[in-house]
Amino acid sequence: MAPAPNPHPPTSPRRARLSRDLVLSTALALVDAEGLDALTMRRLGHELQRDPMSLYRYASNRAALLDGVSEMVLNELAIFPDDPDWQAQLRKIAHDLRLLALRHPNVVPLLVTRPLSTPLGMRPLGTLRPLEQILALLIDAGFTPASALHVYRAYYGFLYGHILNELQEYIVDPDENEAILRLGLHRLPAKDFPHLRALGPVLADYDGDAELDQGLSILLAGLATQLATPHARAIQQP
Repeated sequence: MAPAPNPHPPTSPRRARLSRDLVLSTALALVDAEGLDALTMRRLGHELQRDPMSLYRYASNRAALLDGVSEMVLNELAIFPDDPDWQAQLRKIAHDLRLLALRHPNVVPLLVTRPLSTPLGMRPLGTLRPLEQILALLIDAGFTPASALHVYRAYYGFLYGHILNELQEYIVDPDENEAILRLGLHRLPAKDFPHLRALGPVLADYDGDAELDQGLSILLAGLATQLATPHARAIQQP
C-alpha cells in the first residue's frame, strides 16, 4: 500500500526579516570574504535574497553602506572612559583594535581612509564614539582638552600605522625558507640597501603583538612625562 501523503509537506525555510543589523552584518561578512570592491547593492541583495531596491531603506547608497560597516566594526571595540588608569586603558584599546583589524583586515583601509572624505560633524556617530570616549579618558586623567586631542592624534596615528604595517603583504614566495627571498629583499641592490638586507631574519620574525606593546611603552612614557609637566599640560592647539 502506498504511504499516505504527508498532510504537512516541508516548506522552505523562512528568510530572516530585513533589518539594519542584518543588512550591515551581511555586508561586513561579504567584505571580510571578498574585499571592499565586492560590496555593491546588487551583490548584497543577492546575498540576502532580496531585491536590491529594498536595501535602500537601510542604506541610502553605497557610501552609507560603507559607513555602516565601519560603525559595525568599531562597535566591537570596548572603551571604558572612566578607567582611572588611563595608560592601561589606552594599552588595552590598542591591543583590542589590533585584534579587531586582524579579524577584519579588509575593513582596515576603510577605517583609515573613509574619514578623510567626510567632515568630522557629518561622520556616522558610531565612528566618532572612540574619539569622544578617549577624549573623556584623557581629560579626566588631567590633560587639557586641546592636549587630549593632540594625544589622540598621536595615539591613533601610531596605532593605525602599526596595523597597516603588520597587515601589509610582504611575502613574495611563502614556500621559500630563506628570509631574504621570502621578503623579496633579494631584489634590492646589496650596495644601496645593506641594512634592509641584513635585517631580513628580524623582519621575517615579526611579532605584531610584541611590536605594538613596545611602541606603546615608548608613546605612553612620553605622554606621562607631558602630563607631569604643568607647562606641557597647558599647551594649547595653535
